[in-house]
Formats: sequence, C-alpha cells, structure tokens
Amino acid sequence: MNVMHGLDATLGVTAQEVTGDKVVLIWTVGKQHLQPFGIVHGGAYCAVHESAASIAGQTWLGDMGIIVGVNNNTDFLRQAGAGDQMTTTALPIHRGRKQQLWRMETVKQDGKVVAIGQVRLQNLDAPPPAEFAGE
Repeated sequence: MNVMHGLDATLGVTAQEVTGDKVVLIWTVGKQHLQPFGIVHGGAYCAVHESAASIAGQTWLGDMGIIVGVNNNTDFLRQAGAGDQMTTTALPIHRGRKQQLWRMETVKQDGKVVAIGQVRLQNLDAPPPAEFAGE
C-alpha cells in the first residue's frame, strides 16, 4: 500500500515503510496543514497518526477482519511550519483478539519530536478492504 487516497492524498502523505509491525509515513508541511497562525493544525497530526495506526493495524490483522478507530489521542510538543519535512512512525503497544493499541511519533527533519499519540483500534469480524485482501 504505497498509493495513498482520500485525506492522506490531500495531505500529501506517502508511505515509506508498511508492515504489520511498523509503518512510516512521510509528509511535507504545506499551506493545507496550517491553522490561521502559520503552524501545523493539530488535526493534521491526528489524521496522519490515525492513518499510520490504521494501515499498520489492518496490515497486521490481514484477512482476519477489518479495523476501525475507536480513540485517537495526540499531544503536541513543538511547532512545525510550512516546508518542514515530517516523519510519522507507528509501533504497536498491544495487539489482541479484539483491540489493538498503537503509538505514533512525528519528528521534524532535525529529529526533534513534534507530536506523539496513541490510537486504539477495534478488530471487527468483517471482510477487509480490497487493498488489503490477500496480504
């Protein structure tokens, strides 16, 4: 899954690494990410964090079902602005029969952490999305 769709495409997010154990997403801050004061809108971090967790969680779950987000918590530690290169990494905290918990960290090009978050996913007994079928 290297081609991003929907909100991820709008935000300019690309997948650098996708496994069931780790997802790395890359994005460059542009005008579409900014709030009125010229820094990244907190919702942009939340959206990228949820995408990273969802991609990782669904990749891990495979054809055993589908995942849905049930909680997204993000803390903002530093400012970032237009032109900053961002890397968001998702790593598992817990992966169980019914739920998963993933931790995300977003860093700027200088390696400083800008935001951290956790996303809890629910594993549902339903067919996985077509792009994950057969993985």
